[in-house]
Amino acid sequence: MKKMGLDVGSKTIGVAVSDVMGWTAQGIKTIHWDENDFHTAEEALATIVQEHEISTVVIGLPKNMNGTIGERAEISKQFAVFIEEQFNLPTVLWDERLSTMAAKRVLLEADVSRKKRKKVIDKMAAVMILQGYLDANQQ
Repeated sequence: MKKMGLDVGSKTIGVAVSDVMGWTAQGIKTIHWDENDFHTAEEALATIVQEHEISTVVIGLPKNMNGTIGERAEISKQFAVFIEEQFNLPTVLWDERLSTMAAKRVLLEADVSRKKRKKVIDKMAAVMILQGYLDANQQ
């Protein structure tokens, strides 16, 4: 079964999915949503969960650099509860400090234009979150 990685932002959710073996993460979509209503992302997520036969959801936990939990991390924790309740799937909160910065660096080094970077940055951050989890949990 595949795993899904999510980079939960205030306006978008970057989505990545693992291969069946759980070795690599691929970015598949950026979902536009309203963080004040978690249900605005439900239909798009349900489609991905079903199509990819998702067994676990890895959600980025944006801790502060000193390791404390701020407002964004609290929203990610609430979203994890929502995913568990709506899809009956286990969730893992994964420390995502610097994942967006790393994604930006990769895209800059690949010489991706600013306009294109803006379109794929959340998806790339989701890939980095999920790949970090996969790498740490290789059997």
